[in-house]
Amino acid sequence: MTSLSGRPARSLPSRGGELEGGGAQEEPRPGKQAARPRPPTPPREREGSAPGQATPASPRRDHLLVARMVEPNSRVLDVGCGDGLLLSLLRERRAVDGRGIELSREGVSHCLARGLAVIQGDADTDLADYPDDAFDYVILSQTLQATRQPRIVLEHMLRIGRRAIVSFPNFGHWRVRYEIGIRGRMPVTENLPHSWYDTPNIHFCTMRDFVRLCRDVGARMEQAHALDAWGGPVRFNLPWWVWNLFGEQGVFLLSRR
Repeated sequence: MTSLSGRPARSLPSRGGELEGGGAQEEPRPGKQAARPRPPTPPREREGSAPGQATPASPRRDHLLVARMVEPNSRVLDVGCGDGLLLSLLRERRAVDGRGIELSREGVSHCLARGLAVIQGDADTDLADYPDDAFDYVILSQTLQATRQPRIVLEHMLRIGRRAIVSFPNFGHWRVRYEIGIRGRMPVTENLPHSWYDTPNIHFCTMRDFVRLCRDVGARMEQAHALDAWGGPVRFNLPWWVWNLFGEQGVFLLSRR
């Protein structure tokens, strides 16, 4: 299992007025006012970054939504935590006692560099080793579609934690339907950025599919959100088929019945 990790942060622009190469600054001529140094350039979003993606100054909007679902000082397990951006956000803003499990060595290295308690492991096999009710929240962010056995993974999450938070790209979005139904091609979007031949995703689902899975495993939906391409909420309360058509991502807060 791999997670959808964030890209490396771009370094901030240098302050205006600083000379490259360490050269000496020219003295102003008599009677002529010295040039005023330019103010620092504010950091901008990286070129080519997806809407709602984290920048050096702002977390991803779907991560902020997940953080609002978590009570402060909770015990949290982030499954498929990638480079640790979400776990770091929860530690800083919600003061959680956070743990993580990540398949890739590179992701684990990034997490350890952030000072996070993360181990290398596979959600499809290693979640079975965790005891019941070991955490308040178990999070699976943008990783469900990369697991080999999504139902079993979800059942373990609900057993290990009092609540589970799951987010995933919605394969029922209208752009996905257009790419397949009209153009006859597998979709490549902001939330599905990989081509069919190199994608880590193996179990695509729609929001309606996931609602059905929750019923099958006996999970209670405490919150459900559809997000647009920019990570903002789809701001209307309509039937599931409408959310399934216009939501690019789904974010769910679940608990046991």
